Amino acid sequence: MPISRERLFALFAGLIMASCGWAQTVNPAPTQLQSPTGAGSPSPDYIIGPGDTLRVFVLGNPDLTSEVLVRPDGRISTPLVNDMVAVGKTPTQLGTDIANVLQEFVRLPTVSVIVSRPTSAFSQVRVVGQASNPRAIAYRSGMTILDVVIEVGGLSQFAAGNRAELIRTLPGGEVKKLRVRLNDLMNRGDMKQNLPVQAGDVLLIPEARF
Repeated sequence: MPISRERLFALFAGLIMASCGWAQTVNPAPTQLQSPTGAGSPSPDYIIGPGDTLRVFVLGNPDLTSEVLVRPDGRISTPLVNDMVAVGKTPTQLGTDIANVLQEFVRLPTVSVIVSRPTSAFSQVRVVGQASNPRAIAYRSGMTILDVVIEVGGLSQFAAGNRAELIRTLPGGEVKKLRVRLNDLMNRGDMKQNLPVQAGDVLLIPEARF
């Protein structure tokens, strides 16, 4: 069967490109988008706080999907859900609470909540008092007291480490204080003092009494 002129031209062009080392350009895979803060999505146990921006997705119901700002009163409003408390909850907990309300209007709703802009202090652990560099640090999943102390450069020479307190605000506004013996942790290796921390915690390190 004779080969057409177009087919011969295509074969000839292919041989020339191969001999010159040309290759077909392939579009690179798209870069994964990060959150506007540049830190990526918060951990699953992130605690939502005032000022955070949330994306609420309702599977199969685009009219109910929205992006909302957590108001100073700690609440959000989405389609069919008014004044839902968001502060103090993880995204998973909030998604479950929204789904419980939506089930009055939607059959078996599936709700996902993503923190698109974690801007509140609840995304941080703050260290105040007698640390070498007291400041707010970004919370990450699995963080402990030892991680926090290392990040702020350890204790200052004036610190009363064994009188330190971990201050935690619980859902509903209750404040819980946990005594932490930082000197025993840092100098004696007492790992019982290496408590897990949560987003929004404050580590208070008082000054020694002379």
